[in-house]
Amino acid sequence: MSATPDPNLAIPAKGGVRIAVDAMGGDYGASEVVPGAVKWAREHPADLVILVGDEAVVRQHAGDAPANVSFVHAPEVVGMDEHPARALAKKKRASIRVATELVKQGEADGVVTAGHTGAGMAAGVLILGTLPGIDRPPLAVQLPGGKPFLLLDIGANPDSTAENLAQYARMGAIFAERVMGVPNPRVALLSIGEEKGKGDARIARATELIDQTDLNFIGNVEGRDLTRFVADVVVCDAVLGNVVIKFFEGLAQYIFDLVRAEFYGSLRGKIAGLLMRPSIARIRAKFDHEVVGGTSLLGVNGTMIITHGNAKRRMVWYALETTARSVREGVNAEIAKSLGLSETSLDGAGSSEALGPVEAQ
Repeated sequence: MSATPDPNLAIPAKGGVRIAVDAMGGDYGASEVVPGAVKWAREHPADLVILVGDEAVVRQHAGDAPANVSFVHAPEVVGMDEHPARALAKKKRASIRVATELVKQGEADGVVTAGHTGAGMAAGVLILGTLPGIDRPPLAVQLPGGKPFLLLDIGANPDSTAENLAQYARMGAIFAERVMGVPNPRVALLSIGEEKGKGDARIARATELIDQTDLNFIGNVEGRDLTRFVADVVVCDAVLGNVVIKFFEGLAQYIFDLVRAEFYGSLRGKIAGLLMRPSIARIRAKFDHEVVGGTSLLGVNGTMIITHGNAKRRMVWYALETTARSVREGVNAEIAKSLGLSETSLDGAGSSEALGPVEAQ
């Protein structure tokens, strides 16, 4: 098998980026991923989109794709019920593996997948490797709700150390500034009290470490502070982060279900709902999670966005947009620079100690 795209498309236009897309991943597979990726490619003619998957299936959904779309055949898929690291080792032609290898080989600048989150993380760590000095790459997500903020880690490392949390703070600040456009982002640790250093020994030590940096560190925030947007980057371990993000998702849906029941449960409610429809639409738009694109696996030697498993073409479009912005803004180079590394040290970075969380998925 050759994982090389059309040689005529291997070099993008000046300033363009090359994005490899796991076309078979996600609940809807190629039927939603491919149209979303093709739409993005059509609107960004200077960039290249490499669709990786069963070529016959991918081409069927690609339709009249523009010239800046190429195809790489990868007939295997990592199933949601499979152990990610073992599946990647066994399935040499899995779409997520081949797409990630394109980045490793320098034939793509970033990769997008809507597939198995564990497989995406495993591919990022085992194939791309981590940047020198990074122990555990975190998953970072922008949470909507009026003014998006970045939360990390939301699922990669359930046993993060204080040193890990300090690294997350650094990486999150760089992402917020470069990709989200937040100047001098406010960084906070999520804990049980607002007082700086309050929490377990890990939080206290992480506070000491972050205090020694030049980050705009404001100390601790509590759960109630998240919706007050007192911080732009909120750092925690994966267990807490995952609980927070899923609570956010569930609460938003619960509120909108209550609104729907209230406005459509009676004639009076329907009349009120009709009058309130523009306002409700504006509020709903603030909770639109699709526009954030997905989660970024920070600290690996390449750009990887893992979008939602049920992502449809609109969210896939935003996932490519976030990937392209991360590449153009040189997020990885900035992370390396912040750790005192040269850009040349990004080549051939190792996988460090990150196999633990991957194996645990």
